Amino acid sequence: MALMARRTVTKIYLGAGTVAGLAGLAWLAEERVALGPTDGKGFRPIRWPFSSDAWPSGRAWTGHDLDVYVRLKFDICSDCETGVISDEAVDRLVDIDRLDARFVADGPGDRIRITDLFGRSRVYRHKMHNGAPRLAEGIAVAYKCDLLVAIVDGNVADLEKRKMAHRFLESNTVQVWVNKQLEGR
Repeated sequence: MALMARRTVTKIYLGAGTVAGLAGLAWLAEERVALGPTDGKGFRPIRWPFSSDAWPSGRAWTGHDLDVYVRLKFDICSDCETGVISDEAVDRLVDIDRLDARFVADGPGDRIRITDLFGRSRVYRHKMHNGAPRLAEGIAVAYKCDLLVAIVDGNVADLEKRKMAHRFLESNTVQVWVNKQLEGR
């Protein structure tokens, strides 16, 4: 009788564990569907990790040991004709301080082109939450008087990784989201 009761309890635990596991998988599947499809280039969407501020939340993706954060800022360009042309503007616009308030520029920035938009990029040093040093690239490009700003956080010292992130910013995954945000503007 005791052996039968032990088997019954074991089966109940196994059944409950299976149900809990399936419920967890269903929750994960629902989260993935809500975030959108995984990009064919190896990036998958993640939740926007930053708190709300004056600008709409953006979109975030992760892949290839890089985190890519993209957002739009409307009617902010001080000079709509030239767009973002100085490192100081990149420092001010890309919100790199959201990663670490004590960020430090790693040198002068560069002119950049993302699709047909021009602007500047700059590499920064910052510390992760655990204190480990890390690099991030801040990118700001202008579309009329609106800005697309992006942060590529990860091993951006590797030029191939940076190029991969730039190609991702030009991909349909990002561009479809950007165009939806710009509809009606």
